[in-house]
Amino acid sequence: MKYFIYALITIATGLMIYNATHLDFNNILADDSKTALIGVVAPACVILLMLILLISRKIQLKKNEK
Repeated sequence: MKYFIYALITIATGLMIYNATHLDFNNILADDSKTALIGVVAPACVILLMLILLISRKIQLKKNEK
C-alpha cells in the first residue's frame, strides 16, 4: 500500500508539472489557462491527501505498538 501511495504522489506531481507548463500567467483565467489551473490544483489536493494518509498510518502503527 505504501508503494501505491508513493506512485500516486509521483503521478500527481508529474501531472501538476505538465499542467503548470500550459498556464498563461498573463491571463490566468483564460479558457485554456483555467483548465490548466484546475489541472494544477487537483493533483495538489491528491498529494496533500496522500501525505495525510501516510502520516495517519504512521500514527496508527505507533499506537498499535504500545
